[in-house]
Amino acid sequence: MALITPSRRLRRTPFSDGVEAAGVKAYTVYNRMLLPTVFESVQEDYHHLKSAVQVWDVSCERQVEMRGPDSARLMQMLTPRDLRGMLPGRCFYVPIVDETGGMLNDPVAVKLAEDRWWVSIADSDLLLWIKGIANGYRLDVLVDEPDVSPLAVQGPKAEDLMARVFGDAVREVRFFRFGMFDFQGRSLVVARSGYSKQGGYEIYLEGGDLGMPLWNALFDAGADLDVRAGCPNGIERIEGGLLSYGNDMTDDNTPHECGLGRFCDTQTAIGCIGRDALLRVAKEGPVQQIRPLVIDGDPLPGSDRPWALTAGGRSVGQVTSANYSPDFESNIAIGMVRMTHWDAGNSMEVHTPDGTRQAVVRDAFWA
Repeated sequence: MALITPSRRLRRTPFSDGVEAAGVKAYTVYNRMLLPTVFESVQEDYHHLKSAVQVWDVSCERQVEMRGPDSARLMQMLTPRDLRGMLPGRCFYVPIVDETGGMLNDPVAVKLAEDRWWVSIADSDLLLWIKGIANGYRLDVLVDEPDVSPLAVQGPKAEDLMARVFGDAVREVRFFRFGMFDFQGRSLVVARSGYSKQGGYEIYLEGGDLGMPLWNALFDAGADLDVRAGCPNGIERIEGGLLSYGNDMTDDNTPHECGLGRFCDTQTAIGCIGRDALLRVAKEGPVQQIRPLVIDGDPLPGSDRPWALTAGGRSVGQVTSANYSPDFESNIAIGMVRMTHWDAGNSMEVHTPDGTRQAVVRDAFWA
């Protein structure tokens, strides 16, 4: 088994000591940081996430901070979602597009104040794109990566655990909103959000010195709740239709192809760099789109590369993510499927590492 050679280019996190003590078995590299991927096993982690509560080190969700008089203008230039009605204290899921309408990222935007934003990014060099736009248009805004490390608390018992550490007021935080909560004399952004469908929170820790005190406080408070260290789970995210940038979509895809058209207010999002291109896409419609798929046969391993979809010997798309779901007792997948075959019930062949199987389009994701 190959090992990752330590390097200053591959950054540890404020929670790495806790992750290692919890027995992490595998990592991936995400935004030049370590992201845990397995603790017990993918299947065991999946069952636990859906029944109890987990603490995730997601420090790799780096923030791009925009601060200054032109920060709101810059934020609107990046996304086709109309942000004019967004108030401080809100979190918005925002497709970020280039001048062709291609997806550059699909982060959560956190509006801290009228002149201060964080963008919690997926794996990409989005910081450089935003710096380029700010400087190219000579905007009065500072763009940088702050020392902020998110820690997620996810699962059906997440609210009870968070209330023990931050007080019952945390229960009042609504979905995709945040509040300021005290921990050891420091005020932290706590949002009701996270990369699972099980419910929970994300704590935005500014500065790394409180990393392990926060980690330990959550575990001390949640011993009777069966709290464990965890991580985003490949099975659970496919069930919920949560897309992975770089896997399910790239800059070759528009938001409409990714099923994110509802986040594109192209008529009113004046100033978005990709607006003209997306207006054409909205008018003509996409020729391919993300769809949930069921694949027959014995359990398949998770996909680490696209699997071709064909019908009658012709290419009709590709499977971008796949795994076996214990709860639904089937191979579940996310695929980019051409319009000729994307209707629910359509069948096609998927060419997996274990041979050719039949795949059928579903009408909805599982969760």
